[in-house]
Amino acid sequence: MPVTSAQFRRMALAFPETAESAHMSHPDFRVCGKIFATLGNRGKQWAMVKLTPEQQADFIADAPDVFSPESGAWGRSGCTRVQLKAAKQAMLRRAVLAAWLNIAPKPLAKKFESK
Repeated sequence: MPVTSAQFRRMALAFPETAESAHMSHPDFRVCGKIFATLGNRGKQWAMVKLTPEQQADFIADAPDVFSPESGAWGRSGCTRVQLKAAKQAMLRRAVLAAWLNIAPKPLAKKFESK
């Protein structure tokens, strides 16, 4: 069953100190003010997670129909597009968690991981 934008939103907002905002005309998700994920405009079935280049390569290798690099320098730095209609919840949650941990302040990430 494909992941919906509402499910992605709930997934992203489930992490501590996360808030929804907007950037470049589409929703984004921030931890302590820094973007770790975005969601396509209304009706668009894609999202983006900020991974490391190594994480990006792993997710793409595991599910090339779901994950792909964003274009240009953003993609080379790890920004990864997610095709929601092809995604499975468990894999997507791992990608969103990885993005959140990459951006969250280290003390917050460490506290969350220890739970």
